[in-house]
Amino acid sequence: MVKRTGKRVTTFAQSNHRMKNFSIVKRNNNTGIGFHSGIVASQALHRHTNWQLCRLHQKFNQYLHKYKLAGFAFVSALLTLSSCSVSKQISKQASTILLKDSAISTGHIGISIYEPATGTYWYNHDASNYFIPASNTKLFSLYAGLKYLGDSLPAMRYQINNDSSLSIQPTGDPTFLHPEFSQPVYNFLTRYKNIQFTHPFFTDNFLGMGWAWDDYKESYMTQRSNFPIYGNLIHIQKTGNRFSVVPYNQAYIMPEHTDLKNGFDILKNWDNNDLIITSGSRQNAFIPFHPSASEIIRMLADTLHNSIDTELDDTITLTLLFHSQPVDSLFKPMMHRSDNFFAEQTLLMASNQHIGTMNDEKIIDTLLKSDLRDIPQRPKWVDGSGLSRYNLFTPQAFVYILNKMKNEFGLDRLKNILPTGGTGTLSAYYKNEAGLIFAKTGTLSNNCALSGFIITKKNKLLIFSILANNYITNATPIRKAVEKFLVNLREKY
Repeated sequence: MVKRTGKRVTTFAQSNHRMKNFSIVKRNNNTGIGFHSGIVASQALHRHTNWQLCRLHQKFNQYLHKYKLAGFAFVSALLTLSSCSVSKQISKQASTILLKDSAISTGHIGISIYEPATGTYWYNHDASNYFIPASNTKLFSLYAGLKYLGDSLPAMRYQINNDSSLSIQPTGDPTFLHPEFSQPVYNFLTRYKNIQFTHPFFTDNFLGMGWAWDDYKESYMTQRSNFPIYGNLIHIQKTGNRFSVVPYNQAYIMPEHTDLKNGFDILKNWDNNDLIITSGSRQNAFIPFHPSASEIIRMLADTLHNSIDTELDDTITLTLLFHSQPVDSLFKPMMHRSDNFFAEQTLLMASNQHIGTMNDEKIIDTLLKSDLRDIPQRPKWVDGSGLSRYNLFTPQAFVYILNKMKNEFGLDRLKNILPTGGTGTLSAYYKNEAGLIFAKTGTLSNNCALSGFIITKKNKLLIFSILANNYITNATPIRKAVEKFLVNLREKY
């Protein structure tokens, strides 16, 4: 097909070739604008100003007129006007509500707003800069789980031997004897009197790199393992004058004359399971235990009332795979309550399924070199939960992973997994936006994050990521400012 111009003849093929190869990149502050096939797309925007954006659009229009592509120029002019207008309006809104906020301004903030339907960024502020993401890291662990765990959790590998004994091999499933889940694995194991436990040793670290060492007694920092049992937690509860411990075979020491009238407290080292119960004010406690191979096998034997033998030949690989739960039954609480243990075990399970070993460093490196190789900025990603302050991600990286999950697994599924307004970790926020926002929170001291999907009043789907670091207040004023910004964005567009 030929377009006649009067002075020269230009084919659309030639036009498209020129447009594909056309790119204006402003190197200062890592700002880049790309134009492809007549659609304006902002890529890796960093500290851009609206006049810079519009100036680049004008240069592009001059290029189109130079090659007599008036039709393309007209379309581009309309897109330029719309893009500049929206970006300018959101920039003003962000400046007023977020950038000048008295709490946020004591630290740093990165913002990215993206419309997947048109493939365009509506707004970016420091969106290619790196921030500590806290529990937003779980979005990347969720991707790994959705990608490599299929529709059901791999509970264990097994083999029924000629002597009617059972050999089992751990796969990292955190639901075994967890009080929130059904127990098909337990029911299966009770059929066998003799069980051989293969690959008993966890080859990764029980605690993640960069975790705060003095949080080891807190339930949100449960230790990881290859064969979790009881959620790797000891549950201690005082009801009236009664005192209970689960697992029931967990030994503890209570000094003579300990007064439990007002409650109790716990003394425990991180690397053993010796408990000392003292006087205190707690009525209920979940304490992480150290899940060594010997401890797991002891608990398993006591629970099943069976003998458990260990097979130390780690070259043995069992081929049959036993499944426990639908994967989304784990992913939903993982995201709704931001469950660190579930996220850590999800990444380990995905690692075991995809590369044959449970190792954070190896699976993260594999993912970043394969499935996530086109991520806008390669993150420093070190754990599954976001407990580590070594994690560093950009807002555009979260927009990327959310868009990728939407495309690969469907928005409806993600709406079921992520909390919406008034639920989960968003229970105190976005109550009037229930069913219109679906997002993952993230919080560490002086670090706050929110990334997800929002549906505007004009029914436009937007993907956003807002990461705030190093402010000196608590998280509440940050969350309220971000809520005001996103609600205004939804109402306006």
